[in-house]
Amino acid sequence: MTTNGGLEPVFCTIVPPHILDRLARNEDPALSGPARRSLERDAMERTRRRLTTVVGAPAVAPPVGKQAEQPHRTIYDAHHGTGLPGRKVRGEGQKPGGDATVNRAYSGLGATFELYLKAYARDSIDGAGLPLDATVHYDEKYNNAFWNGEQMVFGDGDGEIFLDFTIPVDVIGHELTHGVTQHTANLEYFGQSGALNESVSDVFGSLIKQYTLGQTAAEADWLIGAGLLAPSVTGIALRSMKAPGTAYDDDVLGKDPQPATMEDYVRTSSDNGGVHINSGIPNHAFHLAATALGGHAWEKAGQIWYDVLTGGELKDDALFADFATLTVKAARERYGAGDELQAVQKAWEQVGVRTL
Repeated sequence: MTTNGGLEPVFCTIVPPHILDRLARNEDPALSGPARRSLERDAMERTRRRLTTVVGAPAVAPPVGKQAEQPHRTIYDAHHGTGLPGRKVRGEGQKPGGDATVNRAYSGLGATFELYLKAYARDSIDGAGLPLDATVHYDEKYNNAFWNGEQMVFGDGDGEIFLDFTIPVDVIGHELTHGVTQHTANLEYFGQSGALNESVSDVFGSLIKQYTLGQTAAEADWLIGAGLLAPSVTGIALRSMKAPGTAYDDDVLGKDPQPATMEDYVRTSSDNGGVHINSGIPNHAFHLAATALGGHAWEKAGQIWYDVLTGGELKDDALFADFATLTVKAARERYGAGDELQAVQKAWEQVGVRTL
């Protein structure tokens, strides 16, 4: 469904519903309570976003006096309430305060802005200097972070399963990249196009972390949400692009369900057709292409993926094969019939996605 202004109504969370669903059924109220509350809040925010899209969200213009190709960040504090955006606590250029969560959110917005500008000459999320707003300390023990089509929102976690959602910079990059997708390919959030939407956010979230740390593809951990799980959890992250299905295997959370190839593609009616699950397949393809090429992953593999996302040929209901075919085309057009083309073709072949 494409609506107002051609933009899909977007509400995207970093924690998949299947994880919160499992937690909500736990016998321990310290685990089930925050999970149920988080699911209820997500449902309310999702409905709010749909209503906003139908009515029409107000246009957001760059602030007066904003320099081109410079971020304009504003961090708000919800003080554990749910009213958005909350009270302003830090604006662009202001010095760090004593709240580490506020400081991490500010830095994460800046890291995302910098990667898109320096690597791909993109001025903010919409390419036209869109201000970057974020709200922290949202709700009580809220186990998620989300992009609602207009801003970022971070929970503090319950302290039992999840820690502060501003800790992993790739979580911030992931959610803001949903905004980039919203303003470019506008991939439908269902089935394979929805899994591609999630995968693109994982790809660029990981690249933002790698860029911030100055890592090569070989040095990167290729994890999404490392540092987010509490010490009691048997797991290292929410997802692994290097080895989908291995991020966690925990008595409470269960086992990471992501497939690495089409052979294990999951057919489900939950989670919008498994958008957070089957995204493991294109995630794995990107990792294979990037590591085969070596060096900094944002330079070649990332450029190819960015070309496809912003090139105008990717349909909003694209299947994996459609996206894969366009990456092959983009690699050939940008780099010719060399290592880049071969790496991309082989990566998709390895995960079982055919290219035309």
